Amino acid sequence: MAEAATLTLEADQTVRRAREILSRLIVHVPASQEGFERQMFIGKLLKELSAEQRQCLKRVVDGWLARTVELEASDIDVGSHGCGEQIWFRVFGFKRPEPKLGSFSVDETDFLIQNLLMDKQREFLYEWRNLDFSYMITFNGARVRFRADTYFDLDHLALNMRRISDTIYPFKDLGLHQNVARALSLAHVKQGLVLITGITGSGKSTTLDSIIDANNKTIEAHVVIIGSPIEKIHTSRRCIIRHREVGRDVMSFKEGAVQALRQDPDIIVIGEMRDPDTILTALEITDSGHKVFSTLHTGSAVESIDRIIAECPTSVQERVRMRLADVLTVIISQKLVPDTNGRLQLAKEVLLVNSSVRAAIKNNNTGEIYQMIFESGSEGMTTIEQDLYRLYRLRRISKENAINFANNKKRLGELLRREL
Repeated sequence: MAEAATLTLEADQTVRRAREILSRLIVHVPASQEGFERQMFIGKLLKELSAEQRQCLKRVVDGWLARTVELEASDIDVGSHGCGEQIWFRVFGFKRPEPKLGSFSVDETDFLIQNLLMDKQREFLYEWRNLDFSYMITFNGARVRFRADTYFDLDHLALNMRRISDTIYPFKDLGLHQNVARALSLAHVKQGLVLITGITGSGKSTTLDSIIDANNKTIEAHVVIIGSPIEKIHTSRRCIIRHREVGRDVMSFKEGAVQALRQDPDIIVIGEMRDPDTILTALEITDSGHKVFSTLHTGSAVESIDRIIAECPTSVQERVRMRLADVLTVIISQKLVPDTNGRLQLAKEVLLVNSSVRAAIKNNNTGEIYQMIFESGSEGMTTIEQDLYRLYRLRRISKENAINFANNKKRLGELLRREL
């Protein structure tokens, strides 16, 4: 008890000292300064602080991140008007403010956020109005890493930081059919494109890390991971694993993928297929005989296929369609659904590309693929509706959440009527 009280007192003193520093800084920012010019001025003022002053400001944010760990929160959000001067956390899927941490004005959070950045990172933020970076704190003697994104919001800075778990989800717990597991394994399938898709916060990175770890334990190979930022640091076991962070080790996903071809890789992990250049590069390197894993912000297997093609210029869409049909092997589209205990359950849609799916892609009949998935459970495929129905029948999720998270509510309704 005494130790906890001492730590609380130290935290309170740090916040008071930080507020004193911030109040002196804020009065020096001219009211005429707006937008990114205002942020540039803030950056200049921070450069004039002593190392001790900057460390004090940093400790305030580190305290918020420590609270993230204590709450078992996945994310923390601070800054700009949207947060209402509060510190917000996502706990088991739900966002909520934490009043105990006090309130911080948008001016204060502008300084606190920029204080976390290096000079080159600030320059990138000013130019692109957005910056992805990684960050680490020490909590109870252990290192805790965060994936961070800071961005402009009505001329002020907002910050989201997502906690990166140290534990790797066991591959067997993903509940994948043996046919799918073989397709994900370099030991069985040497090339092909594998996509893990879902909205932000759906556990894509967790699933991808689990797949990488399974390969790392089962075959001798070279894995190159290109991330923005790098989240999980994998220890080389049977594989050599390289980690290349965009903005730190390589300038873009595309450049990282092209450079990887000269590094004798067996598996190339492209953190996200964000743009046409990255998509085209991923297809080319897969077509050259490599196994490629990547992610997309899409909610279903069919949407993922359509999105890849639509993202590319019209003049090359037909070529992309043909190449995608030839190299695509697996799509796992997933969601995290609140369970009956207030935690989260993984619901997934799994497409295993066979000759019928390949023909549907080439003939631009992707609308037929959903029914192919629905009818191919024996091969290892499942629609998100079938998996939600499975979780409901196991009484892991409620009927309401099954319906809420379904893409095709009519089809889920048909499944639920079987219960009657």
